[in-house]
Amino acid sequence: MFKEYTQYDAIGLAELVKSGEVSAKELLESAIARANTLNPKMNAIIHRFDARAYNAAQQGLPDGAFTGVPFLLKDLSFYFEGEPITMGSRSINVVNKHDSEIVKRMKASGVNTFGKTNTPEFGLIITTEPKAHGPTHNPFKKGYSSGGSSGGSAAAVASGIVPMAGAGDGGGSIRFPAAWCGAVGLKPSRGRNPFGPDFGEGWDGAAADHVITRTVRDTAAMLDATSGREIGAPYVIAAPEGSFLQAAMRAPKQLTIALHQQPLIANTTVDKEVLAVLERTAKQLESMGHRVVPAEPNINIEQFWHDFIVVVCAHTAFTIDNVERNFGAEHIKKLEPQTYNMAMLGRSLSAADLVHAKHGWHNSQHQTGLLLETYDMILSPTVPTTAVKHGVLPPSRVDEMLMNTSGLLSKGINMGKYTFSSGMIEKLSHPVLSKMAFTILGNVTGLPAMSIPMGMSKKGLPIGMQLIGRMNDESTILSLAAEIERAGWFTKPAFEK
Repeated sequence: MFKEYTQYDAIGLAELVKSGEVSAKELLESAIARANTLNPKMNAIIHRFDARAYNAAQQGLPDGAFTGVPFLLKDLSFYFEGEPITMGSRSINVVNKHDSEIVKRMKASGVNTFGKTNTPEFGLIITTEPKAHGPTHNPFKKGYSSGGSSGGSAAAVASGIVPMAGAGDGGGSIRFPAAWCGAVGLKPSRGRNPFGPDFGEGWDGAAADHVITRTVRDTAAMLDATSGREIGAPYVIAAPEGSFLQAAMRAPKQLTIALHQQPLIANTTVDKEVLAVLERTAKQLESMGHRVVPAEPNINIEQFWHDFIVVVCAHTAFTIDNVERNFGAEHIKKLEPQTYNMAMLGRSLSAADLVHAKHGWHNSQHQTGLLLETYDMILSPTVPTTAVKHGVLPPSRVDEMLMNTSGLLSKGINMGKYTFSSGMIEKLSHPVLSKMAFTILGNVTGLPAMSIPMGMSKKGLPIGMQLIGRMNDESTILSLAAEIERAGWFTKPAFEK
C-alpha cells in the first residue's frame, strides 16, 4: 500500500505509475483501504467491484493521462458495462450492457474504476439522501449534507478515497456538492462532453457530465480526455486553442469580472459568511490585477424558476414513463413522492408549455450573453448557504403527504395548471430551488461554470465560489481558477483538516 497516496492529485499519481515508483495495484490497494475505513461512516460509495479493478491493474490499463489512478463513477448517467445501475432509485436495478461514450473516454484515459457513488433518486434534488441507499455524510461534519446530486462523488474526493470521481450537473449537481465538500467542480459548456449513445442531451441541454476533483489541473486534463465530437450529438462546439491542461498551466490575461450577488430565486437569503468569502475573493482577484465590478444579468426571476421547473418535470415524466415501460407499473410504486409528483406535473403540462419554457431559457441565455459582451466572466457564490443538516432538504413527512394527496387527485383531474396557480409548486420547491439560486444560470444558458473551494464557515463547513465563463470558454475559467489555486487561496480538503 502507498502511504503517501493522498498527497498527490490524479496527475501526480499517474506520473508515479509511469515512472515505476508505484504500481497501479498499490494505488488501488490504497484507495480500497481508505474506502473500507471511511465509507461505512460516510456512505459515499454504494456499489463496489474491487476484484474487477484488481484484474484491470494486473492485466494493464490503457496508456493515458491517468493510467493507474483509482476512480469512481456517479451511479446515474455513467453506464459501465457489466455493472448495475440504480440511479438512486428503489425502482431500478439493471446491469448495463454497454459503456456510455463518456465512460469509454474515461477508461481510455487509464483510470481504474472500482465503484459507483451515491446520488438522490434520478438526480432530482440537491442533497444525497435517497431512500434507496440512505444519506451520504459530509466529510467535514457527520450528519450534514454532502450536496447533490453528485454528493457521493464529492464526499469520496474530499475525504481522499479517490483524487477525482465522475459527476453530473443538471441544476448545479457538480458545483453544488463540490462547494459543500470543499472540492473543485466544473460543469462544461453545453455539448463539450458526450451524453450518448443512449441520449443526445439531458434535460434539454441543461445537464452535463464531467468530474469532481481536488485540483484544477485534474479537471482540465480529464476534459482533454473526454471532450470532442460525438456521433449523433445535437451540438458541435469549437475545440480550444491548445489543451485545457495547457490553459490551466498559464496565467490568464487581465480580466474584467462581473460580481453577481443577487440570487435568481426570489426570497433567497445569502449567508453573511458566504457574502464575506465573496467579498474577499473579489479583493483577491483585484490584487492579482483583475477588475471586479458589481453587475447582474437582466433576468425575470419569477419566470426563471418556473421555466426551469417545467423543463425538468417534463423530462422526469419521460424518465418515469420509461421505467414503467421497461420494468412494469409495479416499479412506479417504489418511487419517492417528489419524483412521482414531478412526473405527474410533467405529464399534465402541454407541449406548448414546454416550448414557452424553452423560450424563457432563450431570454435568459440572451441576457446573460449581453452581460458577457462587457465582462470576461461572472463571479458569484456557488450556494447561498453552507451545508445543511440531513433531513432539511428532502420533503418533510407533511410535504410527502401533500404530494401523495395531489398524486391521487391527479388521477381524476389535471392538476398541473392548478398546482402552479395555487402556489403549491413554489412552496414545495423553494427550499431546494433557493439553494440553487446561483447555479441554475449555468444550466439554463449552457455556459461553463466552476465551483472552487474558497472559504470555511465558523462551524467548519466549506464555502465555494462560482466562476461562469463565456460559451465554449472553459480555458479562461481554468486559467483563472488555477491562478487562484497557485496563490494558495484554496481551502484544504477534509482529510487535511
